[in-house]
Amino acid sequence: MTGRPPMPTAAGETRVFVREFVRAPLRTASVVPSSSALARRMIAPLLGPARTSRLPVVVELGPGTGSFTAALREAVPGMRYLGLELNGAMADHLAGRFPGIDLLRGPASSLARALGQRGLPAVDLVVSGLPWQAFAGRAGTELIGTIAGHLAPTGAYTQFTYSWSRWAPPGRRQHRELRRFFGRVDVSPTVWRNVPPAVVYTATLPRPTG
Repeated sequence: MTGRPPMPTAAGETRVFVREFVRAPLRTASVVPSSSALARRMIAPLLGPARTSRLPVVVELGPGTGSFTAALREAVPGMRYLGLELNGAMADHLAGRFPGIDLLRGPASSLARALGQRGLPAVDLVVSGLPWQAFAGRAGTELIGTIAGHLAPTGAYTQFTYSWSRWAPPGRRQHRELRRFFGRVDVSPTVWRNVPPAVVYTATLPRPTG
């Protein structure tokens, strides 16, 4: 016996999501982890023709149980990764699934401080699994501004939303905020192989925020 805890399973990930959704539905926003099809769409900016030989710096906001984290690690081994997860149960699950991962247990608003502490002035990709609640009001505007302000000029920010909520007031508001802080915002086709179906916003050309 090695003494290591058992690796989390897909069924275990779903149980974590269901339990945390019941506890705080506005914070969790889903009862199941994101699909591999959605994960591929979220990390696509790292896989395009603009990719260089330099290992990228990647930040993940709200990694949950690690659907996007796993896709990132498989696609770009050796990347410089930083995750910020507020939910303690999901952070525990993530740390068990990826031992040694650089994971800050705290809110996304800690992003600027966390990057400064690690000497990371610019990020190549920010991947967000945060619910709409995280982008409500002034705090949400400040968060998007912080993301834009810490992206490299060629960097990208990806955020998904469920298709049925895209046209709701919070969804329209966030789309406006993205256009405010980025020169280009692309919306993906619907990812039907996700429950619920989702679309991905890819924001590039960050505008100066100073």
